Amino acid sequence: MARRSDRPTLRTIAEITGLAVTTVSRALLDAPQIALETRQRVQRVAREIGYQPDRAARHLRTGRTNVISFVLDPHDELLGFSTSMISGLTRALRDTQYHLVITPHFAEAPTLDPIEYILRNRTADGVVFSRTEPDDPRVKLLVENDFPFVSHGRTDLGIEHAFVDYDNAGFARMAVERLVAKGRRRLALILPPQRFTFHRYLRDGFLAAAAENGVEWELPAEINLDSSAADLYAWLGWRLEQPAPPDGVVCAGEVSALSIMAALSDRGLKVGEDFDLVVKQTSQLYDEVRPRVDAVYEDIAEAGELLGQLLVRRIAGEPVSALQHLQEPILRFADRSHGTRAAVGARQSA
Repeated sequence: MARRSDRPTLRTIAEITGLAVTTVSRALLDAPQIALETRQRVQRVAREIGYQPDRAARHLRTGRTNVISFVLDPHDELLGFSTSMISGLTRALRDTQYHLVITPHFAEAPTLDPIEYILRNRTADGVVFSRTEPDDPRVKLLVENDFPFVSHGRTDLGIEHAFVDYDNAGFARMAVERLVAKGRRRLALILPPQRFTFHRYLRDGFLAAAAENGVEWELPAEINLDSSAADLYAWLGWRLEQPAPPDGVVCAGEVSALSIMAALSDRGLKVGEDFDLVVKQTSQLYDEVRPRVDAVYEDIAEAGELLGQLLVRRIAGEPVSALQHLQEPILRFADRSHGTRAAVGARQSA
């Protein structure tokens, strides 16, 4: 028996349980060939004595790292994006053998840098990344190397791959219909940069709904969701001084909506009376904003959990056709219809 100060090993568990070391090892890996009762007993003992596997040794022996890498692209477009995504991923991996590692990617570095590093050094068994592009080079490279991944967002590559995405077209349609119902006739949409795939989904949903409802529309070229708060504020101030300014705005990010509200307030205009907006909500911030703002919710923590679950299944060999999920928008309008899931059709294929 190991002394209390010693680090527990497979042999420690074998001595306690009376099983062979190889049986203990396979039970900890949840091998189906080992009886469920035995697996549960071994795993319980491992937890009780504080056993931690030697990941370096396991990597050498099996080629597996038991690591999932989340390539984090910091941005301000969605409040709480990073913490919510990490929370969801952690929840998905909690009862698995996988550990979550954050691999940062900074705007000034090439998009492929973190992916190439992971592939070159085999630092993970699978990878999650976000902000996909129509012709995303990360998807191409990972598919070429047959490396497991799930993207937060879709592509236009014509390559079938695992993903979790949000129905941005559905959000845009819902936002337009809400503004029209409140009497707004000149609508604007603040889009993400054109290089991202969800730019197209937002634009197409917005334009289709505007055409169906016979309202005027504009897509400002001067600003986007990555613009600074000062630039967003200045744009609306300028636009309100021009002929036929918008009387309703769709904001696909909370930060842009705050800038819009500030510009309106500083000009003596009231949300809900002189002007209306619909925001895509990803945090709890807008529950406390006054006056109340119409919002449609995107559950980022749920997206993170789905990404983790699908990636574990992908690593296990499931086909990508079974690992695709489109999240539905959730109504959170200012009339207190909080938590009502929008009836936008069945879009889950995972």
